[in-house]
Amino acid sequence: MAYDLEEQEQIATLRAFWNKYGNFILTVVTVVLLAVAAYRGWGWYQARQAAQASVAYGELVAAFERKDVSKVRETAGTIFERYGSTTYGQMAALLAAKVYYDSGDLKAAKAPLQWAVDKARDQEFRSVARVRLAGLLLDEKAYDEALALLPADGAGPYAGEFADRRGDVLVAQGKVAEARAAYRLALEKLDARSPLRRLVQIKLDGIAGEPS
Repeated sequence: MAYDLEEQEQIATLRAFWNKYGNFILTVVTVVLLAVAAYRGWGWYQARQAAQASVAYGELVAAFERKDVSKVRETAGTIFERYGSTTYGQMAALLAAKVYYDSGDLKAAKAPLQWAVDKARDQEFRSVARVRLAGLLLDEKAYDEALALLPADGAGPYAGEFADRRGDVLVAQGKVAEARAAYRLALEKLDARSPLRRLVQIKLDGIAGEPS
C-alpha cells in the first residue's frame, strides 16, 4: 500500500531526525547497555568473591581449632590478599591475631590487627582491632602508641572500651588521676549489661586509694 502524503512527510521528518541524532542515540543506548552489563557483572563478581572468601574463612577456622599456626598464617595471608575487601577479611584479621597471641608471637599478632585498623571497612572491626592492638602495645610498654589508638572522641559505640583501655595504659604510666577519670568514663559509656563493667569497677576500686 502506497504511503499517503502525510505519512511520507512523517517518514521524511523521522529520517531527518535520525540523520541528525541517530549516532548520538546509538551511543547513549550502547553506554546504558554496557553499564547494565557491568553492574550485573560486578554483582556476579562480588557474589563469587564472597563465596570463595567464605570457603577460605572456613579453612581458617578449622586451622584455628586445630591450633595449626602455620596453616592459619597461610590461609589468613590468602584471605587478606584476595578477599580483603570482604567481611571475611576483617574477621580473619581478628581471628589470626588471636591465634598468634595465644601462641606467644606478639609481633605476629600486631600485623593483622594493624591491617584491620587501616583497612577494615566496618567501624566495629576497626574499633575492636584498636583496643586489642593497644593492649599489645601496652604489653610492650609502647604507651604513647597505645594511647594514640584510643582517642577520647570519635569512638562511637566503643567509647567505653576505649576509655577502659586508656585507663590501663595510664595506670602503667603511673598517671593515677587520669586513669581514674578514664575508668569512670568507661563506666559511664558502657552498656548497663556489659560484662566489662564489673572488671572496670574492680580496676577503679583498686586504684582508689593510690596517690595521684
